[in-house]
Amino acid sequence: MQQLNKNMRFRDLVILGLLFIGPAAPVGLFGVLDAISDGAVALVYIIATFVMAFTALSYARMANALPHAGAVYAYCSIGIHPSAGFLVGWLLLLDYMFIPAVAYLFSGISFNALIPEVPIWVWTCLAVMLTTTLNLVGVRKSTKITLIILIFEIIILLAVLSVGIWIIATNGSNRDWLLPFIGGDLFSWSNLFNAVSIAVLSYLGFDAIATFSEENGGPHNLVSKAIICCLILAGCLFVLQIYVGSLLNPYNPEYLRSHPELQGKVYYHIVNQEINLWLGWALGLMKAIGASFAAMVGQAAASRLLFSMGRDKRLPSFFAKVGKKSGVPTMAIIFAALFNLCLVVIAANNAKGLPTLVSFVDIGALTAFIMLHLSVIGYFKFKKGSKGWFSWFLDVFMPIIGILVLLPVLLHIDNDAKMVGIIWLVIGMIILYLNKNKTKLLWLEKNNK
Repeated sequence: MQQLNKNMRFRDLVILGLLFIGPAAPVGLFGVLDAISDGAVALVYIIATFVMAFTALSYARMANALPHAGAVYAYCSIGIHPSAGFLVGWLLLLDYMFIPAVAYLFSGISFNALIPEVPIWVWTCLAVMLTTTLNLVGVRKSTKITLIILIFEIIILLAVLSVGIWIIATNGSNRDWLLPFIGGDLFSWSNLFNAVSIAVLSYLGFDAIATFSEENGGPHNLVSKAIICCLILAGCLFVLQIYVGSLLNPYNPEYLRSHPELQGKVYYHIVNQEINLWLGWALGLMKAIGASFAAMVGQAAASRLLFSMGRDKRLPSFFAKVGKKSGVPTMAIIFAALFNLCLVVIAANNAKGLPTLVSFVDIGALTAFIMLHLSVIGYFKFKKGSKGWFSWFLDVFMPIIGILVLLPVLLHIDNDAKMVGIIWLVIGMIILYLNKNKTKLLWLEKNNK
């Protein structure tokens, strides 16, 4: 059986997770969330971090029990049934195959905004070629570059926050200090949870750490620790930057609701107008570069999923080919890169290309998260037969809470994206039916282990 190199360390996994999420991920959503929550945007991210903690815990437990490159695909195959595993792996492809395209396109748009003379497609192609090369070399071998990029992102973000805090301390804030936690007169819990359903999308990416489980070069629980650590670090960074931005925001929530065209750009306006113009430019550059490397991690995660499904012969077996020197799934990486490039070209020539790709990603990720929780119940409670009140709490109650907090998020997704998700699922079911004999063999093989 093909095996990946076991050379990943704790630091490498956390770096990849934070790069994929993006330390400044809430910047683009700030105005939208501020308008919906009536200013309680810091509270939104506190609750969103708590909501995602259930998913992080389930990922950590399954990564410990089943260190597999296929992540949720493998967890569901073993914990529920190979058919469920294939279908969730198929749906997860909507996340892992589409999210790098989103990041590449965002990177191209951001670089084009900074240097308009160079077309978006040129920036995008350069980003794809550079990051694909790094993935073919191996994410562990290119760790120095990824560390430099992450440090650059965090330095710029901390510079923005430090100057922002200094301005607040010397000149005062534009809003009441408690407003980001309690909201204004129009605050409502229904609107708050509507905002939370959008905010959790900022965290998409920490789950990719689980796809590097087979490359763990340290203790058995290294991957689970990296998952939890990544979520905590991201949550702290998100709440801090949102709180500082909220206090400096010159626009009230009512104004933002009446000017929806400003909502996606408001954080950049705050940095440019209230903090420093050069820091605003640096923040834009950071988002552009960071998006390219987030795409790199997404591409690496997608290749591990393709590798795992190819190795199990649920997808063409050429996906399971591993480079002799690099120890990475070479064919899967190249396929993911070409697929991303095609998606980006199509989306770049469509006015709704970027939001449409984002909605596809959400469907795949949220469905996979829900199935992850079900696999925890199936594996620990029924396959392993855990007993006692604590096992009921950990193996049943906690995953059910995780599912319940994710369902409203899934229901808020665009209807067109839901239709695409259903069509994608139907295609997967047809493929599954045509390969039903392989499914039976895989089921027997997994039950005999």
